[in-house]
Amino acid sequence: MLDSSPQRELGGIDHPFVAAVYDTAVPDRLLFGTHREYLTADLSGRVLDVGAGTGANFPYVADGSDGIDYRAIEPDPHMRRQAAEKAREVGCEVSLRDARAELLPYPDDSVDVVLSSLVFCTIADPDRALEEVARVLKPGGELRFLEHVRADGWRATGQELLNPLWSRAAGGCQLTRDTVERFVCHDAFAVEEIERTAVGIFPATPIVRGRLRRRRDGSRG
Repeated sequence: MLDSSPQRELGGIDHPFVAAVYDTAVPDRLLFGTHREYLTADLSGRVLDVGAGTGANFPYVADGSDGIDYRAIEPDPHMRRQAAEKAREVGCEVSLRDARAELLPYPDDSVDVVLSSLVFCTIADPDRALEEVARVLKPGGELRFLEHVRADGWRATGQELLNPLWSRAAGGCQLTRDTVERFVCHDAFAVEEIERTAVGIFPATPIVRGRLRRRRDGSRG
Protein backbone atom coordinates (compact mmCIF):
# COMPACT_ATOMS: atom_id res chain seq x y z
CA MET A 1 0.00 0.00 0.00
CA LEU A 2 1.32 3.45 -0.92
CA ASP A 3 2.13 5.89 1.86
CA SER A 4 -0.35 8.76 1.67
CA SER A 5 2.04 11.58 2.63
CA PRO A 6 4.49 11.14 -0.27
CA GLN A 7 1.55 10.74 -2.64
CA ARG A 8 0.03 14.03 -1.47
CA GLU A 9 3.42 15.67 -1.92
CA LEU A 10 3.62 14.48 -5.53
CA GLY A 11 0.05 15.52 -6.36
CA GLY A 12 -2.44 14.06 -8.79
CA ILE A 13 -2.30 13.76 -12.58
CA ASP A 14 -5.51 14.31 -14.49
CA HIS A 15 -5.58 15.05 -18.23
CA PRO A 16 -8.95 13.86 -19.58
CA PHE A 17 -8.64 15.60 -22.96
CA VAL A 18 -5.18 14.21 -23.70
CA ALA A 19 -6.36 10.73 -22.73
CA ALA A 20 -9.46 11.04 -24.93
CA VAL A 21 -7.58 12.03 -28.10
CA TYR A 22 -4.22 10.27 -27.64
CA ASP A 23 -4.95 7.01 -29.44
CA THR A 24 -6.59 8.88 -32.32
CA ALA A 25 -3.97 11.63 -32.61
CA VAL A 26 -0.93 9.36 -32.38
CA PRO A 27 -0.66 6.52 -34.95
CA ASP A 28 1.33 4.48 -32.46
CA ARG A 29 1.54 1.16 -34.29
CA LEU A 30 2.64 2.88 -37.51
CA LEU A 31 5.24 5.09 -35.83
CA PHE A 32 6.47 2.93 -32.99
CA GLY A 33 5.39 -0.67 -33.68
CA THR A 34 8.87 -2.01 -34.45
CA HIS A 35 10.30 -0.14 -31.48
CA ARG A 36 7.71 -1.54 -29.09
CA GLU A 37 8.60 -4.99 -30.42
CA TYR A 38 12.20 -4.14 -29.51
CA LEU A 39 11.16 -3.12 -26.00
CA THR A 40 9.11 -6.24 -25.36
CA ALA A 41 11.23 -8.92 -27.07
CA ASP A 42 12.29 -11.94 -24.99
CA LEU A 43 10.99 -10.65 -21.68
CA SER A 44 11.31 -12.85 -18.62
CA GLY A 45 10.75 -12.64 -14.89
CA ARG A 46 9.06 -9.62 -13.35
CA VAL A 47 8.57 -6.73 -15.78
CA LEU A 48 7.52 -3.21 -14.81
CA ASP A 49 6.07 -0.73 -17.32
CA VAL A 50 6.53 2.75 -15.84
CA GLY A 51 3.85 4.99 -17.27
CA ALA A 52 1.70 2.60 -19.30
CA GLY A 53 -0.42 5.41 -20.75
CA THR A 54 -3.33 3.97 -22.71
CA GLY A 55 -1.61 0.56 -22.86
CA ALA A 56 0.43 0.88 -26.05
CA ASN A 57 2.82 -1.88 -25.00
CA PHE A 58 0.07 -4.31 -24.00
CA PRO A 59 -0.60 -5.89 -27.43
CA TYR A 60 3.11 -6.60 -27.90
CA VAL A 61 3.48 -8.14 -24.45
CA ALA A 62 0.37 -10.24 -25.03
CA ASP A 63 1.71 -11.49 -28.38
CA GLY A 64 5.11 -12.73 -27.31
CA SER A 65 5.76 -12.80 -23.60
CA ASP A 66 3.92 -15.71 -22.00
CA GLY A 67 4.81 -16.56 -18.45
CA ILE A 68 6.15 -13.21 -17.29
CA ASP A 69 4.96 -11.35 -14.20
CA TYR A 70 3.88 -8.11 -15.87
CA ARG A 71 3.25 -5.01 -13.78
CA ALA A 72 2.40 -1.49 -14.95
CA ILE A 73 1.76 1.87 -13.35
CA GLU A 74 -0.24 4.80 -14.72
CA PRO A 75 -1.16 7.80 -12.53
CA ASP A 76 -3.70 9.39 -14.88
CA PRO A 77 -7.10 7.79 -14.15
CA HIS A 78 -8.40 8.40 -17.68
CA MET A 79 -5.43 6.76 -19.37
CA ARG A 80 -5.41 3.99 -16.78
CA ARG A 81 -9.05 3.18 -17.56
CA GLN A 82 -8.27 2.97 -21.29
CA ALA A 83 -5.21 0.83 -20.57
CA ALA A 84 -7.32 -1.60 -18.54
CA GLU A 85 -9.79 -1.87 -21.41
CA LYS A 86 -6.98 -2.49 -23.89
CA ALA A 87 -5.50 -5.19 -21.69
CA ARG A 88 -8.84 -7.01 -21.71
CA GLU A 89 -9.23 -6.58 -25.49
CA VAL A 90 -5.80 -8.01 -26.36
CA GLY A 91 -5.65 -10.63 -23.61
CA CYS A 92 -2.72 -9.10 -21.75
CA GLU A 93 -2.40 -10.24 -18.15
CA VAL A 94 -1.11 -7.21 -16.27
CA SER A 95 -1.27 -5.87 -12.73
CA LEU A 96 -2.09 -2.20 -13.41
CA ARG A 97 -1.71 0.22 -10.51
CA ASP A 98 -2.29 3.89 -9.77
CA ALA A 99 1.21 5.10 -8.92
CA ARG A 100 3.88 7.62 -9.89
CA ALA A 101 7.33 6.77 -11.20
CA GLU A 102 8.78 8.98 -8.46
CA LEU A 103 7.39 6.60 -5.83
CA LEU A 104 7.26 3.05 -7.15
CA PRO A 105 5.21 0.67 -4.97
CA TYR A 106 7.69 -2.20 -5.26
CA PRO A 107 10.51 -3.49 -3.02
CA ASP A 108 14.20 -2.97 -3.65
CA ASP A 109 15.82 -5.30 -6.20
CA SER A 110 12.50 -6.89 -7.15
CA VAL A 111 12.18 -6.25 -10.91
CA ASP A 112 14.03 -7.91 -13.80
CA VAL A 113 13.12 -5.45 -16.58
CA VAL A 114 11.79 -1.89 -16.53
CA LEU A 115 10.12 -0.56 -19.68
CA SER A 116 10.04 3.20 -20.27
CA SER A 117 8.31 4.29 -23.46
CA LEU A 118 7.68 7.98 -24.13
CA VAL A 119 7.18 8.63 -20.43
CA PHE A 120 10.21 10.42 -18.94
CA CYS A 121 9.24 13.51 -20.94
CA THR A 122 6.18 13.92 -18.71
CA ILE A 123 7.46 12.85 -15.28
CA ALA A 124 7.53 15.84 -12.95
CA ASP A 125 10.76 14.79 -11.21
CA PRO A 126 12.72 12.60 -13.65
CA ASP A 127 15.80 12.36 -11.43
CA ARG A 128 13.77 11.01 -8.54
CA ALA A 129 12.01 8.60 -10.91
CA LEU A 130 15.32 7.29 -12.23
CA GLU A 131 16.51 6.70 -8.67
CA GLU A 132 13.35 4.67 -8.11
CA VAL A 133 13.98 2.63 -11.27
CA ALA A 134 17.51 1.90 -10.04
CA ARG A 135 16.14 0.95 -6.62
CA VAL A 136 13.59 -1.60 -7.81
CA LEU A 137 15.74 -3.18 -10.54
CA LYS A 138 17.69 -6.27 -9.57
CA PRO A 139 21.45 -6.09 -10.10
CA GLY A 140 21.90 -7.22 -13.70
CA GLY A 141 18.35 -6.18 -14.61
CA GLU A 142 17.51 -4.10 -17.67
CA LEU A 143 16.09 -0.66 -18.30
CA ARG A 144 14.69 -0.65 -21.84
CA PHE A 145 13.62 2.73 -23.16
CA LEU A 146 12.10 4.60 -26.07
CA GLU A 147 12.13 8.34 -25.41
CA HIS A 148 12.10 11.62 -27.30
CA VAL A 149 14.86 14.03 -26.31
CA ARG A 150 16.12 17.54 -26.84
CA ALA A 151 17.24 18.18 -30.42
CA ASP A 152 20.32 20.05 -31.70
CA GLY A 153 20.76 23.38 -33.47
CA TRP A 154 17.75 25.33 -34.70
CA ARG A 155 15.41 22.49 -33.75
CA ALA A 156 16.42 22.88 -30.11
CA THR A 157 15.64 26.60 -30.33
CA GLY A 158 12.27 25.77 -31.83
CA GLN A 159 11.57 23.31 -29.03
CA GLU A 160 12.39 25.92 -26.39
CA LEU A 161 9.97 28.38 -28.00
CA LEU A 162 7.20 25.80 -28.37
CA ASN A 163 7.66 24.03 -25.04
CA PRO A 164 5.38 26.18 -22.83
CA LEU A 165 2.41 25.77 -25.17
CA TRP A 166 3.24 22.14 -25.98
CA SER A 167 3.48 21.21 -22.31
CA ARG A 168 0.05 22.62 -21.55
CA ALA A 169 -1.55 20.95 -24.58
CA ALA A 170 0.21 17.58 -24.19
CA GLY A 171 -0.39 16.82 -20.53
CA GLY A 172 2.93 18.09 -19.22
CA CYS A 173 5.17 16.61 -21.93
CA GLN A 174 8.51 18.45 -22.10
CA LEU A 175 10.30 18.85 -25.43
CA THR A 176 13.67 19.93 -24.07
CA ARG A 177 14.77 17.13 -21.77
CA ASP A 178 18.14 15.39 -22.14
CA THR A 179 16.62 12.11 -21.00
CA VAL A 180 19.15 9.73 -22.52
CA GLU A 181 22.05 11.74 -21.11
CA ARG A 182 20.37 11.49 -17.71
CA PHE A 183 20.14 7.71 -18.14
CA VAL A 184 23.69 7.02 -19.29
CA CYS A 185 25.31 9.35 -16.74
CA HIS A 186 23.67 7.60 -13.79
CA ASP A 187 26.17 5.49 -11.86
CA ALA A 188 23.70 2.64 -11.38
CA PHE A 189 23.58 1.80 -15.09
CA ALA A 190 25.92 0.44 -17.74
CA VAL A 191 25.07 1.07 -21.38
CA GLU A 192 24.17 -1.99 -23.44
CA GLU A 193 23.07 -0.16 -26.61
CA ILE A 194 21.64 3.18 -27.73
CA GLU A 195 20.17 3.94 -31.14
CA ARG A 196 18.69 7.09 -32.61
CA THR A 197 15.58 6.12 -34.55
CA ALA A 198 14.28 7.47 -37.83
CA VAL A 199 10.73 8.00 -36.55
CA GLY A 200 8.99 10.96 -35.03
CA ILE A 201 7.61 14.31 -36.08
CA PHE A 202 9.06 17.64 -35.00
CA PRO A 203 8.91 19.02 -32.36
CA ALA A 204 8.87 15.66 -30.47
CA THR A 205 12.11 14.46 -32.04
CA PRO A 206 14.65 12.93 -32.03
CA ILE A 207 13.47 9.63 -30.58
CA VAL A 208 16.09 7.34 -29.08
CA ARG A 209 15.82 3.74 -27.94
CA GLY A 210 18.19 1.56 -25.99
CA ARG A 211 18.98 -0.81 -23.15
CA LEU A 212 20.85 -0.18 -19.93
CA ARG A 213 21.99 -2.78 -17.43
CA ARG A 214 21.75 -2.29 -13.66
CA ARG A 215 25.27 -2.63 -12.35
CA ARG A 216 25.94 -5.67 -10.19
CA ASP A 217 28.19 -3.81 -7.77
CA GLY A 218 25.21 -2.20 -6.03
CA SER A 219 25.88 1.36 -7.25
CA ARG A 220 22.90 3.68 -7.16
CA GLY A 221 24.49 7.02 -7.79
